Amino acid sequence: MDEAVTDDIRRAVDVLRAGRLVAFPTETVYGLGADASNPRALHRLFAVKGRPSDHPVIVHVARAAQLDDLGRDVPDVAHTLAEAFWPGPLTLVVRRRNDRVAAEATGGRDTVGIRVPDHPVARALLDAFGDGIAAPSANRFGRVSPTTAQHVRDDLDGDVDVILDGGACTVGVESTIVDVTGAEPVVLRVGAIDEEQLAQLVGKPLVRRTAGEVAAPGTLESHYAPEARVELVRVDELDARAGCLRAAGLAVGVLDAPDDVGEYARGLYRDLRELDRHRVDVILAVAPADTEGIGAAVADRLRRAAAAH
Repeated sequence: MDEAVTDDIRRAVDVLRAGRLVAFPTETVYGLGADASNPRALHRLFAVKGRPSDHPVIVHVARAAQLDDLGRDVPDVAHTLAEAFWPGPLTLVVRRRNDRVAAEATGGRDTVGIRVPDHPVARALLDAFGDGIAAPSANRFGRVSPTTAQHVRDDLDGDVDVILDGGACTVGVESTIVDVTGAEPVVLRVGAIDEEQLAQLVGKPLVRRTAGEVAAPGTLESHYAPEARVELVRVDELDARAGCLRAAGLAVGVLDAPDDVGEYARGLYRDLRELDRHRVDVILAVAPADTEGIGAAVADRLRRAAAAH
């Protein structure tokens, strides 16, 4: 890491220790970070986001060994999953250690979501800070997540003390969340980790509980929403629906599913933001044909965006 980046990391650590906010890149989306043990800093984070106080945020750490530092009574399955997927886009919900993670980070719950991100800038920041950084996506609550530093500036400039630029996110949608606090692991949010991969390690398919709960970030029915109305359509409906909307005098944007579902995920939030910039009224989105893994995650984000209008 060059000296300029090292200086940026040092400044970001000082800002976090002073109870202020730092935006930083991960492989999924950019996060808005605060010291996970500092209630005052967390109140500031929630205020800047406009996030409901009962909606928990994920705590990021530098290495898997810290799972037991921030969590208590961590089950073996959590260590198995962490060993397999960390660093990476998997969040594990465990019982929290009250002395290391403030209740403000968890919506007052006894549990906390923890992950180790797979991005060199994030890892350098976390390693230098030493403790957990609570970080939801670095945008206003319920809106489209940021996948570049410019997206963060567009949304939060003036409300964030430091923005670390690590380029465009390589995954582009949020992490898979697995709750391991019960008798069986449960998927609370679909993401880049394929559920079949999880099942192979756990020894059985995981139950999916991704609706009607606020136990995990990004699980509200309406979320990830651009300014424009989003409609989900089949590819064979696309031209007719676009023609109908244009005949009604509406500006229409299109998100057609590419063959590469990873490409769709990486560009999803960027493309939604770009269509908003062009001030379209309606975005017609075709969900990926692949309904597993990251394809399921893209479809989930589009469905929640569509529910916002």
